[in-house]
Amino acid sequence: MTEQRTSGRIRGSGSRRKPPTRGRRAAGAAAWGAALLVLLGGSGLGWVYVKLDGNLQGVDINAQLGNDRPLNVDDGSMDILVLGSDSRSGANGAYGRDEGLARSDTAMVVHVHEGHRKASVVSVPRDTLVERPDCADADGRRVPGERRAMFNTAYEVGGPACAVKTVEAMSGIRMDHYIEVDFTGFKKLVDELGGVRITTTRAIEDSKSHLDLQPGTHTLDGEQSLGLVRTRKGVGDGSDLGRIQLQQAFVRAFVDQVRQVGVLTDPKKLVDLADAATKAITPDSELDSVSELVGFARGLSGLGPDDVHMITLPVAYDTADPNRVVPLEAAGRQVWTALKADLPIPASATKDAATGQADGVVKAEATGS
Repeated sequence: MTEQRTSGRIRGSGSRRKPPTRGRRAAGAAAWGAALLVLLGGSGLGWVYVKLDGNLQGVDINAQLGNDRPLNVDDGSMDILVLGSDSRSGANGAYGRDEGLARSDTAMVVHVHEGHRKASVVSVPRDTLVERPDCADADGRRVPGERRAMFNTAYEVGGPACAVKTVEAMSGIRMDHYIEVDFTGFKKLVDELGGVRITTTRAIEDSKSHLDLQPGTHTLDGEQSLGLVRTRKGVGDGSDLGRIQLQQAFVRAFVDQVRQVGVLTDPKKLVDLADAATKAITPDSELDSVSELVGFARGLSGLGPDDVHMITLPVAYDTADPNRVVPLEAAGRQVWTALKADLPIPASATKDAATGQADGVVKAEATGS
């Protein structure tokens, strides 16, 4: 195949529920990559810590949520909520008008199983109608709950803490960490990485995301990568479910690229990548220093793309509004019960779920393969 270069405080140890030790659409990819890159940055480059520490601004989820949360269970696993917000403020204004609001357009619950050799990822569609609980915003103002609220409004009305509380209410699982990624940081991270290599099995054309890819192998730059994970109308049935399938495929390609890039032999590239990675994310307050992030990353360093099982929360199209989806209750219980017990998600959980019909459109292509 011919390659074408196209243009166009929770816990910082990396272990769930054990005593801590110090050590926005594209969210999943950037979060995994940031953790791995900062881990590499900790190898013999301690002088970089001060620079990278200054990039990290944490959010104190624990202080905002208090004790009204699921029980901490010490089983050696770890749960992380990864969000990408669609804020149009600052440099992100290039992707739409800034109306002073932001929503979580990507949400992934990452469950790292005991031993940290396997992980399960559950993507929550932004258009999922949920029962949003009462919560408080960053200023402590009460935000009333709502029935049949779109999932991504939790972040809009109450910020990160409300998004975490909504996920915990849905799943019954306490989130150990929170990581948020923005558009501009994601683009810069991909560019510093030298692009991400993927293969498209059919053409993707989407005027809204400004993406035009023919079938074949491509090395996508930051702008194109952002376009890919934002693409909705150009794949499958045009729903957010199809876009999630593209995002999951891209995460695999991104993680594989990060693991293979030769940063240890190029100190400048390493520093530039770690700088971009730490600028791309807003973590919880127990991951807002390099030492904490390195401890966290060490818990993920053994995970490769083949060790991560990704699904979309089982949903069906809402009968009252086909532009929205609703959770399949029995199937959803299977998913959350499995993760709560630190077990693999059974295949039967997604058997009857809507898919978005975009599976297989994008595939990872390992560097050097």
